[in-house]
Amino acid sequence: MALDTAQLDRACGVLLAGAAGDALGAGYEFGPALPDDATVAMTGGGAFDWSAGEWTDDTSMAIAIAEVAASGADLRDPPAQDRLVARWVEWAASATDVGTQTRYVLTEVDGGGAAAAVAAAWDLHQRTGRSGGNGSLMRTGPVALSYLDSPAALASAARSISNLTHFDPEAGDACVLWCLAIRHAVHTGSLDVRVGLDALPDGRRSLWSQRLSDAEAARPRDFSRNGWVVEALQAAWCAIATTPTGRDHLRRALESAVRGGGDTDTVAAIAGALLGATYGASAVPPEWRQALHGWPGLHATDLADLAVRICQGSRA
Repeated sequence: MALDTAQLDRACGVLLAGAAGDALGAGYEFGPALPDDATVAMTGGGAFDWSAGEWTDDTSMAIAIAEVAASGADLRDPPAQDRLVARWVEWAASATDVGTQTRYVLTEVDGGGAAAAVAAAWDLHQRTGRSGGNGSLMRTGPVALSYLDSPAALASAARSISNLTHFDPEAGDACVLWCLAIRHAVHTGSLDVRVGLDALPDGRRSLWSQRLSDAEAARPRDFSRNGWVVEALQAAWCAIATTPTGRDHLRRALESAVRGGGDTDTVAAIAGALLGATYGASAVPPEWRQALHGWPGLHATDLADLAVRICQGSRA
């Protein structure tokens, strides 16, 4: 679809700021909450010894989605999902880190494509009742860019792509909410995480509305179970909503997300996608943009190129 210059900057911001949040949080992953005045820097390190500016599985999985979407494919179509799952399997074979739930599903695919992935995700959910990890929300930014023309199509695609690895309805709900907020921000430059509530099942809208209100009255550190998709979304929204707006809101909100501790790279990646959609790639600090890199040998300019190509084929 046709975007003006500011909208295109914001679309590029979805991928760049998401990756920046991911790389910023990588060195603090699984650590404790930090004091409010603690310095947060993109220095790498952490549990997996990331290099400075290197993104993690959050952005790598999002890039696979972006690659398929940039080809002009409809992410709802089975052949596109087969390509996506195959790319994830290829990535996971040598990845430094893969989430436990995602790794289980991808290991079970065995050449069966998207149908096998969904079956494995459903089986895991049925057996354990615990398939609501944050692994589908962390990668959902490029899904939003793929359907800027149609909120209905976006909601459908967001849940469908989530179901490839995370069958829990909580994960699907979270992806729908975040994608529709990203879409709204790209179009308008404003933050409204509630814009997608009407796209959720009737019986779940009030629950999610209350969860968002709870996030706005808390601190990111209060969501210590942020490996769970609900608290990951709450922690990300809390960091955004409780950081004063104005100059450098994107940077300061991402630092706040990281100070919350726990799954810091994922919470900051989630927050980054929405902040980038609101403020644009131009709001990502230059030193962060220059440092960004990761699988499959890409840098910040490559992420911007992917975003532009997705938007050129954004569909209803």
